[in-house]
Amino acid sequence: MSTAPAPGPRDRDSAPEEPSEPKPKPRLVFDDPLDQQSSDDTDCGWGERPASANSAADLARFLDEKPPHHI
Repeated sequence: MSTAPAPGPRDRDSAPEEPSEPKPKPRLVFDDPLDQQSSDDTDCGWGERPASANSAADLARFLDEKPPHHI
């Protein structure tokens, strides 16, 4: 008696299927990366908040950014 499973239709179902369409190759971009603006070139990239005309928002920003030795 053998403990190996008998070959049958299950073997055909478990075979990996080939994709019908090949994956597109990544396209090469030859642009100059220094021509594009990075997030560090903006105020948001440095953690700046958008300007507001609200005095409550100005007070909240002042209290958030106050150095610890000015308590």
